[in-house]
Amino acid sequence: MSKKQFIVIGMGRFGQAVAKCLTNLGKEVLAVDSSAELINDVAPYVTHAVQADVIDEKALMALGIKNFDVAVVTMGENIQASILITMMCKEMGVKFVLAKAQTELHAKVLRKTGADKVVFPERDMGMRVAHKLADSIVLDYVEITDDLRIMELSVIDAWEGQDLNALNFRQKYNVNVIAIKKPSGQLNASPHGADILEKGDMIIVSGNKESISRLEVLINH
Repeated sequence: MSKKQFIVIGMGRFGQAVAKCLTNLGKEVLAVDSSAELINDVAPYVTHAVQADVIDEKALMALGIKNFDVAVVTMGENIQASILITMMCKEMGVKFVLAKAQTELHAKVLRKTGADKVVFPERDMGMRVAHKLADSIVLDYVEITDDLRIMELSVIDAWEGQDLNALNFRQKYNVNVIAIKKPSGQLNASPHGADILEKGDMIIVSGNKESISRLEVLINH
């Protein structure tokens, strides 16, 4: 089976981080940017690095864009360029296009022009940092889609010694407990109703934006 191939377009901080991480994970990565300086910076860390005018359709075609399984379009600051490149990647046959957005309107246009997934790295990181700073109980907070959140939190006193059936998170809070993490680091990724929450445990829950927000408010009061 051939190795999945990625093209990362735009070598700003986010683009370089994605390209380097994918390479470290054993993927074949082509990094592309119009800046020779940025390409020289990233070249030692990726499979291939090419300087090209990324908004030129012929230049993208010359890179063999249709042969890539995934394109990552990271020029969120240049909204016009990111929209144009996303559209061209899909028109040229890239199976999956992930694009970085700056605003909700930008994201909406990216989706309309073919992006399979849109990310807001600065906003998402800001949300995670804010949740950690504001509340020591919430250990992590991730937005998966527009209406799906995952939150990791410490077990509060009121839950200690009770099993999941008794706590009934789904009915009380409209969230699902998808994992229980022990202080030792052991992870129960398929918790059952009879599993008991103990002091020091952490739980990972999923739910929509409103349910997760409501749970967060409840455990803080």
